[in-house]
Amino acid sequence: MSDDLNSALRDLAADHQTPAPVAGAEIRRRAAQRRRRRRTAYAGAALATAAVAVTVTAGLLTGSGSDDERPHRPAPVATDGPRRPAATVDLSQHRMTVGTRELPVSAGTARHPTPTGRMTVVATHRVKRMAAGDVGLGGEYDLKLPWVVELRTPDGDTTYAGAMTYDEKAPGSRNITRGWLGLRTDDARWLHGRLAPGDVITVRAG
Repeated sequence: MSDDLNSALRDLAADHQTPAPVAGAEIRRRAAQRRRRRRTAYAGAALATAAVAVTVTAGLLTGSGSDDERPHRPAPVATDGPRRPAATVDLSQHRMTVGTRELPVSAGTARHPTPTGRMTVVATHRVKRMAAGDVGLGGEYDLKLPWVVELRTPDGDTTYAGAMTYDEKAPGSRNITRGWLGLRTDDARWLHGRLAPGDVITVRAG
């Protein structure tokens, strides 16, 4: 009975056995194709990732360079309008007016006139070494003048207001400088202590 059953099952299995849809060689070929496609896909993905990384890096570097190359404009400075003059000079009267105080001055000669207009204080010097020729004296030596206020003219040049220690009588009576404003020593000391960089002095011809 057992042998008959086993034989029947084998016959049934043989009748219903399904042959493989493709041959073994074809299966191996298809498997190899799938492996090649996977490798190609992996390589493509790696290249795409590298390309994105390069693009991002290049973009960052290019952006940084562009920022550095663009001119940087200084931030605007808020003001309430033109600064009021801290002092006014009337060359025709040989006088500098500072508040309620008047200081006699000696200005430039006809050959070396004192510039006019709004001048800005750019520095103050306790002692300033100046060439004698620039002061208005002959010779090849330098002269140290005390209580000097350095001024920037409307044309961007530099001039000064300071003590005329070599001729205290000139301020208020004679113009003997090469364009700068000479004051008596005590007046120059007082003015030096009153003015600061950024202050404005207005010089008028008369």
